[in-house]
Amino acid sequence: MTWRIPLPEPGEISPDVAQLVALTAPPGREPARTMAMLARQPDLFAPFLGWAAALALNGVLPHRDHELLALRTAWRCGSEFEWVEHVELARGAGITDDEIAGLGRAVDDAGWAPHEAALVRAADELCHAHTVTDDTWDVLAARYDAPALVEIPLVVGQYAMLSMMANALGIPGQPTDNPLPRREV
Repeated sequence: MTWRIPLPEPGEISPDVAQLVALTAPPGREPARTMAMLARQPDLFAPFLGWAAALALNGVLPHRDHELLALRTAWRCGSEFEWVEHVELARGAGITDDEIAGLGRAVDDAGWAPHEAALVRAADELCHAHTVTDDTWDVLAARYDAPALVEIPLVVGQYAMLSMMANALGIPGQPTDNPLPRREV
C-alpha cells in the first residue's frame, strides 16, 4: 500500500492538535496512523475523538464482542491497517489466535457460539446490505438488550468508516505476525 497523503510532520499541525494526537497513543506506542492523519482535518478531529472515546469507553457491549465486530468489519472492508490495529486489542479481550483466524473464514466454519456467530453475521450483513436480516436479529435480540442492539451497527459503522479512510488514504498496517486473512467468502 502506498501513502496517498503523508502523515503530518512536526510543526505541520497546531500544538493543541498535536497534543490531542499524542493523547491517542497507547502506553509505549505511537498514535494510530489514522489518528495522526485525522489531525490534517483539525475541525473534525476533536469531535471524532469524543465520539470514538464514547463508543469505546461508554459502550455496553462486552469488549470481546466489540472486538469481534471490529475485526470482522476490518476483514470485510479489506483494511490491513484496521485489522492489525485490532488484533492486539482482540487478544486483550480474550479472543484467541485461532478465533482471530476464524474471523477470516465463513461464519459456519469457525465454531462460534450462537451469539458470536450472529455478531459476525451482523458485521457481514451491515457491510454488504447495510442492514441486519431478521434471522440474525432474532439471535442478537435473544442475547442483548436494546442499548447493545443499538450499539452493534454503530461499532460496525465506526470501523467501516476507519477502514475506508485507511484504504482510501493508503495507510498501511504495521508489520505483524497476524496479517489480514485473504478473503475466502
